[in-house]
Amino acid sequence: MSGPGRGDAFFIGWVPRLPDGLHGFLSLVAGASLVGMALAALLLSASVDDSGGGDFDWAAGERTLRGTLVDAPYPVLHLPPDAAHPRGHAVLLSGLGKSGVDADPALAARVVDATGLMLKRGTLDMMQVGDAPGLRAVESAASAPPSPPADAEPLGRWRITGEICDGKCWIGAMRPGSGVAHRACASLCLVGGIPPVFVATGAVAGSPYLLLAGADGGRMPESLLRFVGLRVRLDGEVERRGDLLVFRADPASAELP
Repeated sequence: MSGPGRGDAFFIGWVPRLPDGLHGFLSLVAGASLVGMALAALLLSASVDDSGGGDFDWAAGERTLRGTLVDAPYPVLHLPPDAAHPRGHAVLLSGLGKSGVDADPALAARVVDATGLMLKRGTLDMMQVGDAPGLRAVESAASAPPSPPADAEPLGRWRITGEICDGKCWIGAMRPGSGVAHRACASLCLVGGIPPVFVATGAVAGSPYLLLAGADGGRMPESLLRFVGLRVRLDGEVERRGDLLVFRADPASAELP
């Protein structure tokens, strides 16, 4: 019986030095492994939704905005048109923590001043309204915006796939503010009255962001809470209010695609 020849690469575990013939092979394997792991990390990161650049605007501090308050399906402040928003601009409202804004029903459809901290993500703006001074009516007609928002413009019936998110965390109060990792937090926020935002997988009438309502135009039905944080398909009517899209979804149509 003869042993390996002098030119053979033979690995011996207890010898501290690799045979000369294995250096090139192991360097190639190590390099390929590093490249493979880098590519895998890149592919995995590309498959994760962007957590967004939203955040509280701490630098600006509390701001006061004047507009018309619409209370259904959730309190929204409609600002008058300007150069950047020819249809006017809708600002979603929330309260402190995991609660919706406490809006006096007597303020509905009236011109109000709202004071609070702003959050922004993409084209969506939200104000976290503080306890004081909060929301208050503007008594002087001369200082009021030109007019309340126009009546809702119906855009037909749609079948839309997307995710039910709580508007506050998704816009930037939490990161990530969407997905299964945020599901429990989002459910608590929605139960507390935070406006739900349906984030569609594609643009709907020019925007992937829709305020989610029930089929009757009221608040999101509790039966949809079990779909929060998941990709879900819903049927319903879409309408435009200023520059805000409202999705009046039929909860019976909900299904996981």
